[in-house]
Amino acid sequence: MIRFALPLVLAAGMAAPALAQQQLGRPPAMLLHGNYCGPGNNAPLPPVDALDAACARHDACTPRGGLASQACNLRLQREAELISRDPRQPEDVRMLAGLTAIGAGLLPSAPSTAAVPAIGYAPVLHTPDEWDEGEE
Repeated sequence: MIRFALPLVLAAGMAAPALAQQQLGRPPAMLLHGNYCGPGNNAPLPPVDALDAACARHDACTPRGGLASQACNLRLQREAELISRDPRQPEDVRMLAGLTAIGAGLLPSAPSTAAVPAIGYAPVLHTPDEWDEGEE
């Protein structure tokens, strides 16, 4: 009997956070690390370490139901890369930070809202002589 009860207790323990989130009206988070790394998050819980804090900042700059900006994804990539090289971090966190940095570089981003030049636009190129003329 105990042999059958243990898997049920473990399954219930793993399902409890997902059930709690559904009761709060949000989909369950599929986290890879801490409270913020992965799809969804466990806000308002605090980040558990530097990598989780980087993921929390990424979540904060991602619109709900939308895509993060390219700048937001690049920030996560840069921060995760720094964490992956930090000897003060535990090895498992450094390894996951390295994977996060790679993944952040592959994340889709929202289209830029900057003005796109018209088709046929060509920048004016200056020669080095023209650059020197303005320095007098």
